[in-house]
Amino acid sequence: MRGAASGAEVEGMIDIRSGLPTSQAQGREAHARRGRLTIADVRMHLRRIDPRPVVPAKPELSMTRSPSGDGRRAVVATETGGIRTIGSGYGSAHAKFILLGEHAVVHARPAIGMPLPHLRVRAEARIAPGPLRLETEIHSGPLSAAPPRLDALGTAIRTALAHFGHPEDDITVGVRSGIPIGRGLGSSAAAAHAIIEAIRSLLEVELDDDERFEIVQAAERIAHGNPSGLDARATREPGPILFESGAVTRLDVRFGGAFVIADTGIRGSTKDAVDDVGAFVRVEPVRSAVLLDRLEALTRDAAVDLASDRRGELGERMTEAQRILTELGAGHEAIDRLVDAARRGGALGAKLTGGGQGGCIVALVRSADDAQPVVRALEEAGAVGSWVVTHGGQTA
Repeated sequence: MRGAASGAEVEGMIDIRSGLPTSQAQGREAHARRGRLTIADVRMHLRRIDPRPVVPAKPELSMTRSPSGDGRRAVVATETGGIRTIGSGYGSAHAKFILLGEHAVVHARPAIGMPLPHLRVRAEARIAPGPLRLETEIHSGPLSAAPPRLDALGTAIRTALAHFGHPEDDITVGVRSGIPIGRGLGSSAAAAHAIIEAIRSLLEVELDDDERFEIVQAAERIAHGNPSGLDARATREPGPILFESGAVTRLDVRFGGAFVIADTGIRGSTKDAVDDVGAFVRVEPVRSAVLLDRLEALTRDAAVDLASDRRGELGERMTEAQRILTELGAGHEAIDRLVDAARRGGALGAKLTGGGQGGCIVALVRSADDAQPVVRALEEAGAVGSWVVTHGGQTA
């Protein structure tokens, strides 16, 4: 069994703890941080104790664990004239897969989202005087110079800073992802969640679930055009959910089966797939209504299957859903090849997961012990990665 490597490990949350003067509470104009430090406070205090430039050419950092043991640190530059205290915040989010209901969910039908906790995005936001910067595997520099493919990340950063009332400077955001991109696993939503949490932690501000959701959705609109909101919810939920018209229901799952997620190796575009299915709906309104209604029924029945441990029935529903999704325009020959291989390997059912037109498939097996024959069959059919997931979201 193979899987994508997890992102670079980032140590626990880091924050300012220096005894410097705190700023006065001034609502959002003071970055919504009552009694918290701002960049201006740090600069003003450092210049008061040392008028030389606050950014040394080669600062030497000495890190100390905070007495509280909460993972926060004071970071002190020992080189004269350097920044005495640097703050950072950390965030992370997991991948997801859709069991049933993809594409139908865009048309106000329900879908079931499941966590993939083994695949994660990690982000760190830190105080760094100068222009707003983004550090990823493909770009490290000013956010304004980032390539278009990082626009969704940039939107998450800028929207979060605007929400918290912080200017677009003096912060660097680093992002490392272990979630394959363009595979229907929620990589863009997970990255947005990680970024938002890192910035929130750095600025020491509060953020409720609805506010967080709206910021993620702003980034998702850049990534996908017309996101349903499922990814924004499922990449933060620890367990399976039923998502319908923006509402989340946490599912009661008493299920002994397991799922095998397999990567076709082909990067799909959720936006393009949604557009293609939308075109089918417009051209064939009667037929598409029948198909979408059937997907809705399959999804609702699948929620009962998960609660009642009906593995055979769930497998049959997955296989039927695959036929419908193919007719709607979300299929791909690589998906068909892996679905067929999974069935030959003993899967109870299999289908695409996510936008389709590439990406990943999900296959149901009777138990985790029955997964290996399916994994081998998928690898022989060309899968470039696979993960075994139990009903509770644990990844083998």
